Amino acid sequence: MEQLATLDDLPKNYVNQLTESNLVPLWPSLRNVLPPQKPVPATIETAWYFKDIKPLLLEAGELTPIEKAERRVLVLANPGHGLENMRASAVMYLGMQLLLPNEWAPSHRHTPNAVRLIVEGEGAYTTVEGQKCVMEHGDLILTPSGLWHEHGHDGDQPVIWLDVLDLPLVYYMEASYVQGGDVQEVTSVGHAHRYGVGIAPTTDFVREKNAYPIMRYSWKETKKVLQAIAQDPTQKGPILVSYINPETGQDCQNIIGYSALMLKPKQTVQLQARSTAQIFHVIEGHVHLQINAKTFDLDKADTACAPCFAHIDLINNTDQETFIFIADESPLQKKLGLYSVRPR
Repeated sequence: MEQLATLDDLPKNYVNQLTESNLVPLWPSLRNVLPPQKPVPATIETAWYFKDIKPLLLEAGELTPIEKAERRVLVLANPGHGLENMRASAVMYLGMQLLLPNEWAPSHRHTPNAVRLIVEGEGAYTTVEGQKCVMEHGDLILTPSGLWHEHGHDGDQPVIWLDVLDLPLVYYMEASYVQGGDVQEVTSVGHAHRYGVGIAPTTDFVREKNAYPIMRYSWKETKKVLQAIAQDPTQKGPILVSYINPETGQDCQNIIGYSALMLKPKQTVQLQARSTAQIFHVIEGHVHLQINAKTFDLDKADTACAPCFAHIDLINNTDQETFIFIADESPLQKKLGLYSVRPR
């Protein structure tokens, strides 16, 4: 493509007239907003290590009471976007949240969608629209857009979880806001038992009235499914499951997609280059993660981010199974007709 003219090629008087009229010439910036062949992401390869996060998060618990924080969170910010913008990618926000024994994070609802991936500790719970979801290691709990939710803790040890929200997108759309509420009355403890692992009973089944029939996806059950897939001799490709709405077969939320991947001992998985940024969080085990030219050694509870169209290798050099939680922007991109995969 030919080199386009720049602002310096225009008379200053002409540029000043444009500015006074709130006008901007496109051609000097055309290659920035429409780069040739592939995007130029601000998202860069980044890792956040739990050994660094945990002591600072616990110190935050000493420095700031929950009443002064509402949500006590350290944001995992991608430096490519500027730390002050508090985003892991253009669409995804990540935060490590702490709840101490006997604390209550008050009920509220907001426009961004959120999920909680439980990292450490027991005894806490999230109540979503009256449904009490017990928090256990590796569980995925949904708090979708517009639904009341609060967090409580009846245990005796700190509980930490990873928040994933589509906050950067909702904020960019000028649609982000929150409303405060009162303590919720618990009306149920969830309906995941109706569905089992990907199946639903044919008798005595009542379809849920809302769009989210499951709020809590048990890690214990998800792990069993991954291990069963790994034993199937006909299995080809990555050992991967997606978190879906069991009544529709679609992604469990509308903007960000979630999945879990298993690496066998000594296994390497090469992922296809995709048009979405991706988040990797180690639920169990250890992974040597290669993203383009950068490498990260991730242990349990560590998290990393890869930009769009990255070449990604997941390498398990250990004698133990490794399990990885993945978040990406594919549901949004597919709805917009933007999603694509490229061969390596």
